[in-house]
Amino acid sequence: MRLLDVGAVLDREKDIRTVDPETEVMRELDDNGIRYAILSHRWGNEVTYEQMIGLTAMNPRKRDDVRQRNGYQKIIKSCEQAKKDGYGWLWVDTCCIDKRSSSELSEAINSMYRWYRNSKMCYVYLHDVEEREFPAEQNFSKFSSSNGWPEWFSRGWTLQELIAPKRATFFNKDWVSIGAKQDMTYTLENITRIPEEVLVDETILRSTESRERPCIAHIMSWAVDRKTTRVEDRAYSLLGLFDVNMPLLYGEGLKAFQRLQLEIIRVSSDHSIFAWNRKVRPGRHRSVLANDPSYFRGCHDIANVAPSRFVEEIEKYICESELAVATDQGKLSSFRRSVDSTQLLRWDVTNLGIHTSLPVLSNRDDHSLYKAILPCSDRYGNLITVDLEFDRPRFRHTYPAPVGDLPVYTYPEFRSLYLDCSQQTDERNYRVRLQDGDASSYGFTRCGTFPLEVAGNTVTFSCTGDTLVVLVYANDDARCRFAVGLGRYLGLEWGLCQANI
Repeated sequence: MRLLDVGAVLDREKDIRTVDPETEVMRELDDNGIRYAILSHRWGNEVTYEQMIGLTAMNPRKRDDVRQRNGYQKIIKSCEQAKKDGYGWLWVDTCCIDKRSSSELSEAINSMYRWYRNSKMCYVYLHDVEEREFPAEQNFSKFSSSNGWPEWFSRGWTLQELIAPKRATFFNKDWVSIGAKQDMTYTLENITRIPEEVLVDETILRSTESRERPCIAHIMSWAVDRKTTRVEDRAYSLLGLFDVNMPLLYGEGLKAFQRLQLEIIRVSSDHSIFAWNRKVRPGRHRSVLANDPSYFRGCHDIANVAPSRFVEEIEKYICESELAVATDQGKLSSFRRSVDSTQLLRWDVTNLGIHTSLPVLSNRDDHSLYKAILPCSDRYGNLITVDLEFDRPRFRHTYPAPVGDLPVYTYPEFRSLYLDCSQQTDERNYRVRLQDGDASSYGFTRCGTFPLEVAGNTVTFSCTGDTLVVLVYANDDARCRFAVGLGRYLGLEWGLCQANI
């Protein structure tokens, strides 16, 4: 781990023109054997490793340009705060990693959660907060692009940077302390939906007691609305939360999140990884794995069902659900004996897919369709199911039949399955042509669109992009307006109109 020498950085800054160019401001140290502080922030105009160590050797104009950057001032202010708090070493991601080296970058990203966890203090810099107190309520007018909260809470990498450190202090744009993590867990849970017990003690994430540890779907839900500059970082920024490692392959796109899930599956028996929200990005999706964290929207209430209770819950599910399965005690007894808890918890990633064993219900009218029952429950305590289609030799994910056309299922059987986990990169675009000429004859003009800009009379949807666009029309003379929502759901375009007169 490469750390900034706080004293050396501040001494160099006092009179940088006369400092020996060979003066070292960084050193390689063991994160387990040193007391250090660490910075968490939203990137802007930053200073690289090469610029930080070569600052004194630069020509005066270039050096002054670097020193005037907001990124450099963050480093200096962080060092000043660290010195005040009694820390001689500081880690800053922008300048302590030589990103010219792919191997060093990969090592850093795979170690980053541990580095934040082992720090004695984390300084969280909120560049867009001017007030001298922490914003306790959403403010959409001020933080419109980050769900009403400071932008730091909308970034992918800052999720682990909030959870991992034991102690963290928040600072406003002027480096005034506005709160400590340990005193604000209730507010932070309200903003992030991360349970207070996790914010207080992150070791819960690695607890061997499944009752204490949040399930995979729950953890994934914390990253739903977070953004990263590179699509691969939506996966890489979650490595530490799941205590897994994998090589970085920038350029692989959505495959990074698929690889993350496969690494999690290799070390876990948590079926909630398959319990992502099918309503988020409906359409053609063959894999049982999600494409990105947004697929876990609304999964914060999912809980795992213990194997010892699973059969009992399935019997309850059969008796109370609308599956058109008549209760037969003989068949229930036979099914109860067939369930093998060891096989239930065993997974293998093979060339045919994810090999596992689950209870499945077969469609009586179409023997290629199945409903797999997961040992997971929703907020109401109902078991979660996944619709599958047998496409020899794999079972691929499919979507349930439309309401009003519910299939009839046979009794459940506990069977071995190969689940399709192949990555789809469907880049097809879907276009909707607008015919809103009649609106102008009534004095209405299109005055805005959200969240996409619409040029001309065509709205384009990507199967992997936004699925909703809102168009606003106004008649200023009549002082009225209306909005039209357009989207794509289950492969079909839809629209909704709302008037405000």
